[in-house]
Amino acid sequence: MKKKIGCLHAHYSNIEYIQNAITSDEFELIHFVDPGLMSRITTDNNFDEAKAKNKVIEQIEWISQANVDAILITCTNYIAMLEEDRLKTSIPIIKIDEPFFNYVWNITEPQILLFTNPATVEGTMRRLNELAIAHDKLISNIETRVIENTFELIMQGRKEQYVEEVSKYIKGVLASEKSKKISVAQLSMVKPADKVERELNVKIGNPLNPLVTYFDNLLLN
Repeated sequence: MKKKIGCLHAHYSNIEYIQNAITSDEFELIHFVDPGLMSRITTDNNFDEAKAKNKVIEQIEWISQANVDAILITCTNYIAMLEEDRLKTSIPIIKIDEPFFNYVWNITEPQILLFTNPATVEGTMRRLNELAIAHDKLISNIETRVIENTFELIMQGRKEQYVEEVSKYIKGVLASEKSKKISVAQLSMVKPADKVERELNVKIGNPLNPLVTYFDNLLLN
């Protein structure tokens, strides 16, 4: 019997990434999208963190009632705001950042972690540090950078322009800092990262590939 996975996204563009990556007939993906929460977090000064956390809880509990076997959260900001001890459901929750963090921890060279959404950086790095401590990992060689004035492009549906701007930035970093490894921290950045990989024959880390490995391992167990 297929496992139903409820997928919570912060933007519609992430559906394509997950749908194309998790292709096994063993899984049925059901997508839930709420771009409004991220919009309010970044633009509404009166929408505080407590309200945002309440909204994430509401979303997860709504999805849990849709007859799913597990919930995949693809937005790192949603993950950072999730207070699991408040949930009234015991459905397993898969967080896209955890397999990605494991990938990041295993890089020994200095590395740059790129973001386009500045509101995501603090929560992501807090989780990265907390989980690193829990797993006895050293992460002192990680630098974060935000690619300014790009996240609004994806929120406006201007995907092609977003891909061009992000890929151009990545190429600039690769040219100027050749000794450092680069990873993109958000699912929306996978397409531009893939573009640069193909054009320059380089390796750029992203959250999607470790997630695919995670689901492949689920099939083996």
